[in-house]
Amino acid sequence: MDSTEVATKPHALCIPFPAQSHIKAMIKFAKLLHRRGFHITFVNTEFNHKRFLKSLGPNSLDGLPDFQFEAIPDSLPDSNEDTTQDITLLCESVRKNFLAPFHTFLAKLNNDAIETSSNPPVTGIVSDGFMSTFTIIAAEEIGAPIVLFYTIAACSFMGFKQLRAVVEKGLAPLKDDESCFTNGYLDTVLDWIPGMRDIRLRDLPTFLQTTSTDDTIFNFVMEATDRAHEAS
Repeated sequence: MDSTEVATKPHALCIPFPAQSHIKAMIKFAKLLHRRGFHITFVNTEFNHKRFLKSLGPNSLDGLPDFQFEAIPDSLPDSNEDTTQDITLLCESVRKNFLAPFHTFLAKLNNDAIETSSNPPVTGIVSDGFMSTFTIIAAEEIGAPIVLFYTIAACSFMGFKQLRAVVEKGLAPLKDDESCFTNGYLDTVLDWIPGMRDIRLRDLPTFLQTTSTDDTIFNFVMEATDRAHEAS
């Protein structure tokens, strides 16, 4: 492929949430885009990048000229590569620490495209929906469209979308004592969700069942789904 063909090829940067099921779903989607003619840059965290190399061998992520694997730091302390990272710490880091290294990586990727013509500039970002707290900002800064890719069922996404409304209506967080788990409170019917009849509090994703306004995962999920409508 000559430099003119490289420069005009659509280039999708795909970034999953750094957990196994999200990565697997995103890589399948990236393969479909690749078969449709896209240049792919697949971005893992350094932690998961190392796990792949340890599991599959040192050359397993060499990729193809038009399907490359890259990594950005997650700003977490070193941990055992054979275990899943602490999800609470990971969510907090995604909220606070991922934008700067991701933006730096995007800038380098596009500068390399201009200087070496080895890859086309990024023409779009495919972001896991739960990474939207920083990927939407980065996409706006480089003027690229962004697609949010959710690896959950549509009914699950609709449930996550209710978290803000549930808080505003005073139904969550749950009361400080744990009686709400046994006194029928979780059977409160939510009658405002489009297309979902007879949904109760207990039917929403279990992240809702927290008694703390500072619950990291609850706030992470709520903030991420709040931004879903901002995708291109």
